[in-house]
Amino acid sequence: MAEKNDSAKPIAELTPARSGKVMQVERHDYPDLAPVNRKRAQPMRGFDEVYTDIVDYIVRCTHKIWDERDIGLIYSHYTHNCVLYGTTGTLYTREEVVRDTIQRLVSFPERRGMATQVIWKGNEDDGFYTSHLVTGTGRHTQNGHLGAPTGRMFTSRTVADCMIYENKIYREWVVADTTAILQQLGLDVQAYAQRIATASFDKGLVSLDIGENRHMIGQYPPEAEADLSLASTETERHTLRWMHDVYNRKMLGTIASVCAPTVQYHGPLMTELYGVASVIHQTLGLIGSLPDAAFTPQHICSNPCEEGGEKVAVRWIMEGHHLGYGILNHLGAPTGKRVQVMGISHFHYKNGKIVDEWRTYDEASMLVQVKLAQMADRKAAALTAPN
Repeated sequence: MAEKNDSAKPIAELTPARSGKVMQVERHDYPDLAPVNRKRAQPMRGFDEVYTDIVDYIVRCTHKIWDERDIGLIYSHYTHNCVLYGTTGTLYTREEVVRDTIQRLVSFPERRGMATQVIWKGNEDDGFYTSHLVTGTGRHTQNGHLGAPTGRMFTSRTVADCMIYENKIYREWVVADTTAILQQLGLDVQAYAQRIATASFDKGLVSLDIGENRHMIGQYPPEAEADLSLASTETERHTLRWMHDVYNRKMLGTIASVCAPTVQYHGPLMTELYGVASVIHQTLGLIGSLPDAAFTPQHICSNPCEEGGEKVAVRWIMEGHHLGYGILNHLGAPTGKRVQVMGISHFHYKNGKIVDEWRTYDEASMLVQVKLAQMADRKAAALTAPN
């Protein structure tokens, strides 16, 4: 006898709070994602009793800290020596995470961060890894890290990848689309990047160009095969293969074979585009700005999706030089400066094809790196100039 399709089940059985499975986020309301008196759905040694599975943990504690303003939960949900990797800097202690959270909420007291999806892997013995895509909305009403209030509204996407063990996050990667916020608030992206670069430069930091990256060794072409050691499933291996072909081998026609004709692209600056051609163009534009960049996946995980198919999350790094023109308009004319891009992509596969891609990276971060390198050049020129 064939199994019944989920769509034939009563709505009550599909509600995460009533299911014995690990929860999913996409088509559920927040009260269902933070249930009361739900039984624990997976082993979670050391986690607070309120959390019933790892998705409940990351959605609920994020909501409590950022939306309910229980910032002090960071003390019980982060280790004292946690490391948070951001697109314009790294935080190395829990106290820095607390201070950074407070300052962001000072500027945006009305901000709300809505979970879009959570893709995860792990268990209570090895720890958990979550890739949490959040759509944030708010209004700039207070003086703070972005200057005087503009009173304007904003919407932006952020992805936070967390490594968690016994209720505490000990490592986190946050890719926030800062440029989207700045543009919607009417703020000068160039001035923002200059301020961040100057603060870093005053601390003695410079962007060092270390020469060629590992994209091509000497005069050899890029590696023909992708490194699949990060993958655990065939879908993950397939994803790493085609991303290597597109980003390292520059075989952009591959996109047409892996995406559905109706694919939707959710990109930086809150870009919403449809169709294979748009995904190819956005990818070509990113590569065009850094044509010698090496693309390196850092982590991949996947889950079956109750909407059908699978969801895959990939955290990646691109390292190269600003040698060309592309969709990174704020970088302007090619400067030749070395740039590192930290990005996170989420994909939804149905019937073997990608029907949605969420791609997040921060153009402002790249602009900061270019300006910092230019400041280092001017200092070096001044030191070597004849008296």
